[in-house]
Amino acid sequence: MTDKRVNILLSNDDGVYAEGIAVLEHALADIANITVVAPDRNRSGASNSLTLEQPLRVNQIAPQRYSVQGTPTDCVHFALNELLRDNKPDLVLTGINHGANLGDDVLYSGTVAAAMEGHFLGVQSIAFSLVGTQNFATAGHIARQMVEQHLANAIPTNRLLNVNVPDCAIEHLKGFQVTRLGARHHAENMIRQKDPRGHDIFWLGPPGERADAGEGTDFHAIDKGFVSVTPLQVDLTAHESLNCMNDWLKG
Repeated sequence: MTDKRVNILLSNDDGVYAEGIAVLEHALADIANITVVAPDRNRSGASNSLTLEQPLRVNQIAPQRYSVQGTPTDCVHFALNELLRDNKPDLVLTGINHGANLGDDVLYSGTVAAAMEGHFLGVQSIAFSLVGTQNFATAGHIARQMVEQHLANAIPTNRLLNVNVPDCAIEHLKGFQVTRLGARHHAENMIRQKDPRGHDIFWLGPPGERADAGEGTDFHAIDKGFVSVTPLQVDLTAHESLNCMNDWLKG
């Protein structure tokens, strides 16, 4: 265990009172100076959205703990550009998410988006998710282990890390695997219902079944009992398509 106290910003998308972020804070409390800035309520699925048409309302609910009426991205943006602008943290950690962020989930995840905002703003960032809702202590142990390893030997890539932890006791984990994102089939159809006044309402359908869950994917690692660690890049450019697009535009 290191004797250096690291400055860490914690956020999530399940809300400032969620079990996952409390477990993450507890797991790191004796090695880190922690600031928590998280949404005032569950904002799962918020992705990278920012609040642009109304001000952010921020309430300090305890020492170094802030509740924000906004999205996960708002929280990290506020923390790094205002609250901690003169004392930037060494790490941004998000989660522990209540449920998996595997494959295509990262496109919608507020937990991953909050970590991505930290990455945008120049701080090494890691998103943690528990693939279930029971063994948060296991995910907290993994987060602690990864932070200590980073302090001893810094993460060797300028990438955002997406970490998913199997929902099992720590002694049942098989280890770590570095993975790529898997993929799902398209989501199922929306569910149409009626509200009490007879108006149509629509619920998002369940996520699609797995389309790419073979060896090397985050899905496969979790199925085999490994912690999945996926480096993510933010540049969405399809570089291999640049030349053919140039040719196409030239006719």
